[in-house]
Amino acid sequence: MKIIKTLAVLSMVLPAIAFAQANTPGVDQRQANQERRIDQGVASGSLTQREANRLDRGQDRVDNMENRAKSDGVVTRGERARLNQAQDRQSARIYRQKHDRQHDYNHNGRVDRRR
Repeated sequence: MKIIKTLAVLSMVLPAIAFAQANTPGVDQRQANQERRIDQGVASGSLTQREANRLDRGQDRVDNMENRAKSDGVVTRGERARLNQAQDRQSARIYRQKHDRQHDYNHNGRVDRRR
């Protein structure tokens, strides 16, 4: 009887432990911040729609990497490192695109150039 109770308790606790290891709150928060940076760039005109679409696709790729890492229930140290590296690259791309000479200040879909 004790064995059955122990197995029942373990069957409830182990999935919770696996789920806790598969959580990636830091990755999720950083994704949200980067998406907010893209939206802010579009709103201010420092990103053209084409640049924003390209950056959104990059964010989607990082999301897919995260989902694949979580698929087995555990995000390993190596997977976290690859996710952070991908987010670093994406962050640099966002910065570079927001600070280049292509702008759309009047939001008409055409590139406005500063002189």
